[in-house]
Amino acid sequence: MTIDERWKYLRVMRKRYVRAGQREKGQLLDEMEAVTGMHRKSLIRRMNGSLDRKTRCRQRGETYGPEVDDALRVIYESLDYVCADRLTPNLVWIARHLAAHDEMEAPSSLLEQLAQISISTVKRRLKRITQDQPCLPRRKGPKRTSKQLAAVPMVRIPWNEQEPGHMEVDLVHHSGPITSGEYVCSSQWIDVATGWSERAATLGRSYLVMEDAFICLLHRLPFPLLEFHPDNDSVFFNNHMFRFWGETVPGVRLSRSRPYHKNDNRFVEQKNFTLIRAYLGYQRFDTVAQTLAINHLYDDMWLYHNFFQPVMHLKKKIIVPGNNGHPGRVIRRYDQARTPFDRLCITNAILPEHQEQLKALRDQTNPRQLRQDIYDQIDHLLSLPGATPGVREDVYRTLRAPGPLSEGGDSTFPFRFDRTPVRK
Repeated sequence: MTIDERWKYLRVMRKRYVRAGQREKGQLLDEMEAVTGMHRKSLIRRMNGSLDRKTRCRQRGETYGPEVDDALRVIYESLDYVCADRLTPNLVWIARHLAAHDEMEAPSSLLEQLAQISISTVKRRLKRITQDQPCLPRRKGPKRTSKQLAAVPMVRIPWNEQEPGHMEVDLVHHSGPITSGEYVCSSQWIDVATGWSERAATLGRSYLVMEDAFICLLHRLPFPLLEFHPDNDSVFFNNHMFRFWGETVPGVRLSRSRPYHKNDNRFVEQKNFTLIRAYLGYQRFDTVAQTLAINHLYDDMWLYHNFFQPVMHLKKKIIVPGNNGHPGRVIRRYDQARTPFDRLCITNAILPEHQEQLKALRDQTNPRQLRQDIYDQIDHLLSLPGATPGVREDVYRTLRAPGPLSEGGDSTFPFRFDRTPVRK
């Protein structure tokens, strides 16, 4: 029991001691004497007097002089800065050993002090000794922000955005515990205003497969894309992607979140689990067959979550200030739960003919059977074997976008607005 703990214990026992009778006071004194190890008369004086700790009238002098600090500095460096618990028991013999090699002087007075110094004292002195030592300069890595990336503004899409088309984007890795080699990545887009979600799986992170996934999602998106807002991943911002956005969809505004601020992409970050991890887990997928199976699964999830899964959006925030030193709190009010498609229909972002196509698609879809199809596809996906070591997978077989990129791949994209809706 430390001194502070002893005084704390006596303050607690004093409340009982004051209210106790003569016999109970004797029993309490017996208990305090056994717990603290103090003399009975001393305990009586403490119980009847003040328990406030008095400051020391005369400070103790310094026990160990500067010669001890000099010796600790040499020994500490010689033993490669080991901790005080390992250093203190070996101070005497290592001092003699270094003195034999003319690295320091070790008179008998110094050896006596090193023999009686405590571990806590060594810790305090080492902390004071090392605080003035110059540290090695930290090697700063090269600035990876290119001029093109620096031109992309770092913003945060407002939580009360009402216009569809502002997409938060993120990339989910399906590498399992090992990140080496090529593996499947899922690109997810979440519309802030309506909650509309889009997903596409790619084998790897090359520009070829990412462009294919983006073209597929742009073909299927029922409203114009106004803002593309990912994090600072180089897969989204490189020379190829800047050229892609400039040539394919020149009117799209590019923005990005602040580095190490995941809340800037809060809508897509919370959907990474509910719409991807909850279905696929954290295991590794790294074959063409698995990539195609995941994309077929995402096609059905696109229909299920956008047309049959209601979502709630934040309507307003009420900040309640605290009283009497208590912190305030924020009360959040949400609107009525509606599906992303219903939220989209009450806006002017979707064309009437596209709205009719999507309504017909929803009317002819059985949501219960669709849910069962989703879980059947997950079982099929989990039964597929992983990649064989030493055998390279052909990423061209995973391409699905209509046009020249679909040569050699799966060109039957599940839903496009320029042809009759077809479900796989």
